[in-house]
Amino acid sequence: MEDNNAKAYWSATLGLLTKVLVIWALVSYGAGILFAPALNAIHLGGYPLGFWFAQQGSIYIFIALIFWYAKKMKEIDRKFGMQED
Repeated sequence: MEDNNAKAYWSATLGLLTKVLVIWALVSYGAGILFAPALNAIHLGGYPLGFWFAQQGSIYIFIALIFWYAKKMKEIDRKFGMQED
């Protein structure tokens, strides 16, 4: 039974990590480079949105991802009884 719990825990952890990495890639590479020409039609604070994502927006998203990841990992840890005391 413990082996199944460990596999489920690892599966949930990898699922969360995959989500974080996909969001990171879409924001950094997608919004900052690939989708920048389309995003540049929208202006934020006087700057084109593609430029803003490449310079500042991606940093804000990355910081938010850190806090979201920590929160979700605590939930996963509690769910599988792996929390730190």
